[in-house]
Amino acid sequence: MDLATFLVQCLNAVQYGLLLFLVASGLTLIFGIMGVINLAHGSFYMVGAYMAFSLTPLFGQSFLLMLLAGLVLSAIFGYVLEWVFFSYLYERDHLQQVLMTYALILVFEEVRSLLVGNDVHGVPVPQWLAGAIPLGELMTYPVYRLFASAACLVLAVALYLVVNRTRLGMMIRAGASNRDMVRGLGVNITRLYRIVFAGGVALAALAGMIAAPMSSVYPGMGGHVLIISFVVVVIGGIGSITGALIASLLVGFVDTFGKVFFAEVSGIGVYLLMAVILVWRPEGLMRRGY
Repeated sequence: MDLATFLVQCLNAVQYGLLLFLVASGLTLIFGIMGVINLAHGSFYMVGAYMAFSLTPLFGQSFLLMLLAGLVLSAIFGYVLEWVFFSYLYERDHLQQVLMTYALILVFEEVRSLLVGNDVHGVPVPQWLAGAIPLGELMTYPVYRLFASAACLVLAVALYLVVNRTRLGMMIRAGASNRDMVRGLGVNITRLYRIVFAGGVALAALAGMIAAPMSSVYPGMGGHVLIISFVVVVIGGIGSITGALIASLLVGFVDTFGKVFFAEVSGIGVYLLMAVILVWRPEGLMRRGY
């Protein structure tokens, strides 16, 4: 492998890892803080991708404005969904949570089928991001993938600052540690949970919107993302945003270079990584709250 090819694969690994982080960070917030096993989280990624497909004709080349509109719509959707559905799951056991959120996947898929059909769709890359930069004499790298990595990195830094440097983040971290004490101190834990859930949905949907121009938009696309996101949450440590970022990048590199060097068995690489880390650190790479 020459230097240009190695660099391309490193960029692909970072881009995949950062995009995965957006989905996994929302999942670790919901799972780690609210205690809900949400199997429908991958569907929010699918909703974001189809939202990009639906909004692109309306916004044209205003891609950033489309992302902002989709982010706001998905946050509102998450807030309402928590209010009418997920707020009833907190006192249920995990088996009921799994069954009810799996049923929600079926509902999302059926609604998607009724609204946009079962065809595979593509989302065009905006013209101002359609170029490529040269890497060596023969290889190039798409500008849009660099944009996706940069956007995910900015969002990762913003999420870190919100969780660790703001009053809202302080309440989120306190609620993750002892929700009864936070409620006793006068914090509206119901509203806090709705904000956290809306943020998790918005992050997953935004990941889907960013990923849509790089891949097809198709039915059931949230399934694989859900599984790999749970792997990231477990590796990073349940409830840890920093752990989710580290784990996402690890998964990105293992998956990308596994397909390059060990294509025939690349599918087990990520799960082997999870097994090794859990044997070494059963609680994950980072503890809750870090």
